Amino acid sequence: MAVHIPLQAAQPSEQVVQRDIQHYMRPGTLQLPSLPPLSLYVHLPWCIKKCPYCDFNSHEARDGRHAVPEERYIDALIADLEQALPLIWGRSIHSIFLGGGTPSLFSPESIDRLISAIRARLRVDAGCEITMEANPGTFEKDRFRAFRGAGITRLSIGVQSFDDRFLEAIGRVHNGAQAMAAVEEAASSFETFNLDIMYALPGQTAQDLARDLDKVLGFAPPHISIYHLTIEPNTFFAKYPPAVPEDDVAYAMLDQITARTAQAGMQRYEVSAYAKPGHACVHNSNYWLFGDYLGIGAGAHSKLSFAHRVVRQVRLRDPARYMTQALQGNALAQDDEVKRADLPFEFMLNALRLREGFALQDYLDRTGLPLSSIAKALHEAEAKGLVKLDFQKVTPTERGFDFLSDLQELFLA
Repeated sequence: MAVHIPLQAAQPSEQVVQRDIQHYMRPGTLQLPSLPPLSLYVHLPWCIKKCPYCDFNSHEARDGRHAVPEERYIDALIADLEQALPLIWGRSIHSIFLGGGTPSLFSPESIDRLISAIRARLRVDAGCEITMEANPGTFEKDRFRAFRGAGITRLSIGVQSFDDRFLEAIGRVHNGAQAMAAVEEAASSFETFNLDIMYALPGQTAQDLARDLDKVLGFAPPHISIYHLTIEPNTFFAKYPPAVPEDDVAYAMLDQITARTAQAGMQRYEVSAYAKPGHACVHNSNYWLFGDYLGIGAGAHSKLSFAHRVVRQVRLRDPARYMTQALQGNALAQDDEVKRADLPFEFMLNALRLREGFALQDYLDRTGLPLSSIAKALHEAEAKGLVKLDFQKVTPTERGFDFLSDLQELFLA
């Protein structure tokens, strides 16, 4: 799963004026010594059915795959990218992530056209990780292999569970047999892939989770993203909340997950991410370390750095309006400079999710702020046993990992 919005923000619907590049290059209060790595996020917003827990910008394709306006949407993405090129001119792309929605609703031919258009307009690193989210409900024999031929190098499959009871409880359109067939096809087509799994599902017990983990780990996946089912505002589950396991049961489930993945040779390198050596997600790792990303597509978020400022942008959310405005040359709904006082928390919100922590030099380079801006909060966190400090690095302790929200809040302005 992509880290779609590393910092939650308002979702505006009004269009804003596209600014000239000179606006971003003008003098300011920050002094960034260098620019961070740059990723590209592409949002493909349609899905077969909106899941009751989902708060992403996704929209049901009323008549299935063929109702998706593939050609027009790809045209809009290309136009959106071209409009944004002056903001990232000369920079290399380290990773590309196609998220949604359900990107695998799009045909391999459309994905091929999109990736070819990206490569024609951007400097894409050799060996660039190109990930696409896929759901078993869109699976057809050899379809994943065709996506590989289109340029996808890493598949992220939204399995969530292999148990039909829990798939039905969380409104998924696929069943366990379809999930197993999709994972088998992915394993035969890709050297690296990810399985998205959820726990603390309605009615789920520790024994149920153990059976799911048996099936998950039986595929020897290089990477697993495992998420606690959370009830997000403005979702069906928020209005009609299901009965889910108590917190102490959910904590025990997480301990079970961590122990089982470790036995399988996987490292928990981020709060929700487990990987075998060499298979950590490059794209999400860039998010977590406050790297830059250009987001194109309906509702996509961007975070871009310049010599004297850090900027966040949001595209228009509604797909129809997004396509119209992107093809006319401006799909921006929000374009704001991150306040200097907010930068410490924005950096820490994601960097502290990493098991290995972060280098102090990365904080200096990516915020343009001195260490004095976080010194008090760091020492308080150390005194509470939430982090370990040395002259080069900040690392969350086991306690800091368990009480991550408390640790992050120390850095609020």
